Amino acid sequence: MLTMDGMTNGNESNLRLKSTLQELPFWQVDIEVECPSNDLAILFNQQPLLPGIILNNNQQYVGIISRRKFFEQMTHPYSLALFSKRPIRILYKFFEPKILAFSEDTLIVNATQATLERSPEVAYEPILVKTMSGKYKLVDFHQLLLAYSKIHVLTLIDLQQVEEQSKVAKAGFNDLQHNYTRLVQNEKMAALGQLVAGIAHEINNPINFIAGNLVHAIKYSQNLLDLIRLYQQCYPEPKAEIETAIAEIELDFLTTDLPRLLTSMEVGTKRIEQIILSLRNFSRLDESEKKSVDIHEGIDSTLVILQSRLKNPQIGESINIIKEYGDLPKIQCYAGLLNQVFMNILANAIDALEESLVINHTLREGEAPTSLVRDKGKICIQTELTNDKQVIIRISDNGPGIPESFQKQLFDPFFTTKAVGKGTGLGLSISHQIVVEKHGGQLQCISAVGEGTEFMIRIPVPLNS
Repeated sequence: MLTMDGMTNGNESNLRLKSTLQELPFWQVDIEVECPSNDLAILFNQQPLLPGIILNNNQQYVGIISRRKFFEQMTHPYSLALFSKRPIRILYKFFEPKILAFSEDTLIVNATQATLERSPEVAYEPILVKTMSGKYKLVDFHQLLLAYSKIHVLTLIDLQQVEEQSKVAKAGFNDLQHNYTRLVQNEKMAALGQLVAGIAHEINNPINFIAGNLVHAIKYSQNLLDLIRLYQQCYPEPKAEIETAIAEIELDFLTTDLPRLLTSMEVGTKRIEQIILSLRNFSRLDESEKKSVDIHEGIDSTLVILQSRLKNPQIGESINIIKEYGDLPKIQCYAGLLNQVFMNILANAIDALEESLVINHTLREGEAPTSLVRDKGKICIQTELTNDKQVIIRISDNGPGIPESFQKQLFDPFFTTKAVGKGTGLGLSISHQIVVEKHGGQLQCISAVGEGTEFMIRIPVPLNS
């Protein structure tokens, strides 16, 4: 068994946009596959931050076992007794590793993008890096994201400097602007990937366990209650000790409330399952090709994710959602990208309405004139299929509206009307790119100050839809 203590420090302080994986901290812990599996547990216990162990056979690379996969396997019934003293190669046969490997000269930005495109169940697995000498080492997923974040910050600083000198370095500014757009898109993918991996995957298993056992709990409790009623019929005059116990636990109330309690728990688990399904439908991170999807399903999944934002806790007012769906066929599209468009437009509408609701609430408290107070915030979503086979999605709000002088710049990169720190100015720019370049459609904005804003998405329906 060959091990290297701890983690080798990379040169993180000098990271730059063109930095490669060889500049990151890495782990290099090797073990022969003929060693007993219990040695893996010893190594993981010695190094609490160790993400995985490289497996060798006569010092030749075989594969890797990650910390998460190892402990997940060993927590199964009888696994500890079955594998602990047997060679690692026997345990490794039960794994189906999906190893993501890079050469050490791969750019950190490119490696991060490829890593985030992995399926949710392997989102947190370590990254295998092959050195120029043919050796292997492991990079922790979180270390990769940390380096990526630092590059992001450095890119922002470079952008600020280049923007000040744009007259003499316009070409360099454009390159950095493009890189920044790509970094922000990757950052959104990272957020979505962690959301799905951290909620949909981790919560789904215990919820399925609870839901599966809740059926039996309801049945068993009903059987016990029926048995108690039978006892009451056969022995209508119980002893004093039993009567005292019945009074203390309020048996009549318990027999009535227990089924209701279990039923409400069942409703709650179904609601959580629905939310998890909505998260999966919204992100669709595993779908890189066009697929036939239901547009309404994507909109509804986005609304589930934004549900918590539809009520403003500061003033206790809610935003109404009005859905007027037409009869749409399933269409061929990039579902995950299109859902990002819905998210960007709906989030902007909520931001505008929240600001308007807070202002109106303040005016009402100050007894402002009625003419200054607008109606309750609402967002209307309409869909239809035109005669020339185009799907039209209209998302409108009754917010404060957008001044005409700003409307021509809405889809420009980095243009935003929000306060500093509240927006990057990339949401609508990316949305326009997705609709126009990816789907051959149109994205238009119609707005007037004091009357609200409407975004119209027009997508052609392919012949095979």
